[in-house]
Amino acid sequence: MNQSFKLLSAVSLAISLLACNSSTTEKTTPAAGDSTSVKKTDSPESLDSSGFNGTIDGKKTALYKLTNHKGMTVAMTNYGGRIVGLWVPDKSGNATDVVIGINSAKGYQEATEAYLGATIGRYGNRIAKAKFKLDGKEYTLAANNGPNSLHGGKKGFQYVVWDAVQPNDSTLELSYTSPDMEEGFPGALKVKVTYSVTSDNALKIDYTATTDKPTIVNLTNHAYFNLNGEGSGDILGQSAQIYADKYTPVDSTLIPTGKLEPVAGTPFDFTKATAIGARIGADNEQLKFGKGYDHNFVLNGTKGAYGLTHAATFTGDQSGIVMDIYTQEPGLQFYSGNFNEGKNTLKSGAKDIHRGAFCAETQHFPDSPNQPAFPSTELKPGQTYHTVSYYKFSAK
Repeated sequence: MNQSFKLLSAVSLAISLLACNSSTTEKTTPAAGDSTSVKKTDSPESLDSSGFNGTIDGKKTALYKLTNHKGMTVAMTNYGGRIVGLWVPDKSGNATDVVIGINSAKGYQEATEAYLGATIGRYGNRIAKAKFKLDGKEYTLAANNGPNSLHGGKKGFQYVVWDAVQPNDSTLELSYTSPDMEEGFPGALKVKVTYSVTSDNALKIDYTATTDKPTIVNLTNHAYFNLNGEGSGDILGQSAQIYADKYTPVDSTLIPTGKLEPVAGTPFDFTKATAIGARIGADNEQLKFGKGYDHNFVLNGTKGAYGLTHAATFTGDQSGIVMDIYTQEPGLQFYSGNFNEGKNTLKSGAKDIHRGAFCAETQHFPDSPNQPAFPSTELKPGQTYHTVSYYKFSAK
């Protein structure tokens, strides 16, 4: 390890401990930070925690930094359980921030993109016509995405202030109890999500949940990745390899048709590493519906690290940074940032431009409650929802 990264880890550890200690200090002021002010964040130390110190909905917000001794740092806030930034070494050993984010809690409150870096629930992805039946009873949700419900409704987990505990410099534990019928979902759902930076430069996300009534649950994280670094331009030259022979085609409102279609011979064939932009402009009805990629891929179950399914490999064409995703989930939602319009100022001072980042969300399939042939997302009292995903970083 070079001397700069030894210094980076030491400084990041000190800042992380300060952030953890500050979360136990009483604060009564509104969430601070002017979302229009911009500070460069080309290193973890340059991200000012003061923009996150305050209260929202009567609960304290803060910034936390997770580190290891291999040059990896993850900055998170308990407002929305968001990944604010993620720094890993590129092919030259330079710290590169591969997750786009905003430099204050207020900025996230005001952002036109609600899901930046957020922990998503109760139900990641879409539910058709904002309705589902469970045990013969129909439940109505908020229609916040055309006629459909998306990512838990109008006030999903992205707007929750999570209870946060940082037991060590590499781990953050986030907890929240979603009340019975919050956003229309039955049952009091107790959720715990543990984010950990591992010794091999992976971000481990461990989700658990229990309920006191039958319900549905599908948790994920909505980080936006640019493996060349935040503000480096679009992601069309970066490559994707998704270990899926099939995907779930959608209708014009992005609800799955119920079919599992082969990717072979279509723009959705990422079985071999392919530039994200290579076929994104193809004359294809599915691409038109999503205005690019915004589709669920049916994972093959390819054996990978940690005893989990190898979901995907993404590579930065300039940085050489490689992100391998391993998961227990059956699906991966690949989204190419088609609806970002440069309306939000990121922590680097850049804008969240069209296709300036991509999402790779490990999850169950969209609209599973209305699709009996899809893997079930039901959770009953006495059962524990538990799923783990890893986002592992290297460089070449």
